[in-house]
Amino acid sequence: MKLQKQIGLQQQRRAYRVRNRVRASGRLRLTVFKSGKHIYAQIIDDEAGKTLVSASTGEAAFRSSDKSGSTVEAATQIGKLLAERAVGQGIAEVAFDRGSYRYHGRIEALADAAREAGLDF
Repeated sequence: MKLQKQIGLQQQRRAYRVRNRVRASGRLRLTVFKSGKHIYAQIIDDEAGKTLVSASTGEAAFRSSDKSGSTVEAATQIGKLLAERAVGQGIAEVAFDRGSYRYHGRIEALADAAREAGLDF
């Protein structure tokens, strides 16, 4: 039980460290959450406390495609979709908030796809 608490504290500290660095940049924040079945991404304006754009594998449009939301391909599609929605609203520059996740796998795929689709971070 003690080991589980320690791992949880390490994740929390890592997330705070990343998030504080991102907030200090003054840009809008692209934050990512992943679960075992889905991946979620949103662009947040911290000053106003509002979510401006979001995309996830839990949306009806993605679920109807009969694909799993827990793959690198799904993360790539969500990254492209989020960037297209953001560019459509005039958002070009963001700061990438990976939370406590390593920049690897689904997180890296989402970030690379968002960059390719027009977001600058």
